Amino acid sequence: MSVLPYWRLSGYYFFYFAFIGAFSPYFGLYLQSLSFSAWDIGLLMSQMQLMRLFAPYLWGALADRLGRRVAIIRLAALLSLLGFSVFFGVRSFEAMLVAMAALAFFWSAALPLVETVTFDHLREQPARYSRIRLWGSVGFIVAVMGTGALLDQLPLFALLWVIVATLAGILGYALAVPEAPTHAPADDFLPVGQIVRQRRVKALFAACFAMSAAHGALYVFYSIHLAGHGYSKFLVGCLWSLGVLAEIVVFFFMIGLLRRFGLRTILLVSFAAAILRFLMIGWGVEWLSVIVLAQLLHGLTFGAYHAAAIAAVNRWFPGRCQARGQALYSSLSFGAGGLAGSLLSGWTWDAWGAAPTYTLSSAFAVIGLVLVALGVRAGDLDAGGEPLPAPLAETAQRL
Repeated sequence: MSVLPYWRLSGYYFFYFAFIGAFSPYFGLYLQSLSFSAWDIGLLMSQMQLMRLFAPYLWGALADRLGRRVAIIRLAALLSLLGFSVFFGVRSFEAMLVAMAALAFFWSAALPLVETVTFDHLREQPARYSRIRLWGSVGFIVAVMGTGALLDQLPLFALLWVIVATLAGILGYALAVPEAPTHAPADDFLPVGQIVRQRRVKALFAACFAMSAAHGALYVFYSIHLAGHGYSKFLVGCLWSLGVLAEIVVFFFMIGLLRRFGLRTILLVSFAAAILRFLMIGWGVEWLSVIVLAQLLHGLTFGAYHAAAIAAVNRWFPGRCQARGQALYSSLSFGAGGLAGSLLSGWTWDAWGAAPTYTLSSAFAVIGLVLVALGVRAGDLDAGGEPLPAPLAETAQRL
């Protein structure tokens, strides 16, 4: 049995999610400091979701054709770092848009390939995955809190150097991660099209689109919203970290919760929590206690929701269909739904303001709740006594 490259894989996850912790909460603030409008900021930030619609498939196809996944991971890390360096010298919207699209195209290529390499390394000990992926959550929390504290003392331009440091860390560990032998699936080919046309699958995917669209205003404007009401950047970072901690707690208890309540019930509760959460963020921002509670609900609106959703997809897309089912889920929800939410919130933020924008987020959650309630029956998900799918323990990879 080959030696598991634990620290090399863990280090990659640490810096990959540290990039998210430094970029997602604060780059919108940096763009705002350059006097971009809310629509411009929404359009620029939406490139991260836009590229997730197709970039992973293109890079994955290239890796399959060449049979060199780690080489593609290293190339993506290098091009991400070079692409981001453009931000030091550009200020126009057009140049920013091109630079953001390039960064997103290269950066979004790596994680699906890293996941496959990691699980191939863990083929004989898959239970250790959570101990590797945990360092990604640690990286996010360190980055989001550290960057917030730093930006309270330094100008927002310093954010660019923080992000460069995380991208350099990604590149360093990409160079250290070794290739792993691939393991071809033994299942026969199954018609994915027939599965997608099922009522329950269409209803769930549409609901997932709505949930990601509901989170669009959160990921683009949450930090701007809080900073505009007097929250320090360090406190903003703490609130982002609180949401991630809530996810970790939910993931820790998720297997027991699913056995007790079932997938459908957890999905319904998650959408109901999203309705409440976005109303609280939009209309209760003046009260820290309300915002803290809203962030704790992230454990439901992302953690529990996502765990239940991918467990359902895993159950409905068996054998060789599993990878394509999860890819469809990711593209339709985080890609298409996230893109729609980012663009729409960019327009409504200028036209309507913060509170109505987050009310619209709640409306998306209402749509998702109705879709699950009417389109997914209890028998579709909660077969009595049926063992939960093994990949449920892997849900934290989507944090």
